[in-house]
Amino acid sequence: MEHKIWADMFQVGLPVLEKVLRPVIVYFFLVVGLRLAGKRELAQLNTFDLVVLLTLSNTVQNAIIGNDNSVLGGIIGAATLLALNYLVVRFLSTHAKLDEIVEGTPEVIIEHGQIKQEVLRKELITLPELEVAAHKQGFASLHEIEKAVLEPVEPGGSLSFIARRPEPDTARHQEVMGRLDQMAAELRELRLRLSGES
Repeated sequence: MEHKIWADMFQVGLPVLEKVLRPVIVYFFLVVGLRLAGKRELAQLNTFDLVVLLTLSNTVQNAIIGNDNSVLGGIIGAATLLALNYLVVRFLSTHAKLDEIVEGTPEVIIEHGQIKQEVLRKELITLPELEVAAHKQGFASLHEIEKAVLEPVEPGGSLSFIARRPEPDTARHQEVMGRLDQMAAELRELRLRLSGES
């Protein structure tokens, strides 16, 4: 009985070469498929995107492991995926042009405060999704944004926002008001000290 348990756990049900080739094929299929699906698939997930990614992982599971449910078979498949990903990322880091093809280029969604509707449509991002992403980065509304860029898919890639700079007169006014507030606070503190001494 004990021997059967160990055999079931560590006896690979498929040839090792097949266990290595299956994850390689699925890996490249998913890289190409997600690239064709657009940047938003990984940058800004909505409920539907999340469902697709979760079911996608379940769908390709059998393609990766085949009929083999052994622990060793799973370890071989996982190790292959990790090693392959490491090698691909290493290779792309030294080949900028190829990396640009795989990862994509940044897409400017807001420029000079103007939303580029055609880019939103192309990347399948709705205005409410853009607003939610802006709120997450501390902006109250899209009117506060000078530029928004949908970055290429990377480990930290997503929507980046740059705040509008105030007009010179507005900036000067804010600076003067800040100094006045600081002086008022210092006067209050001075009055409190004087009243405490008397």
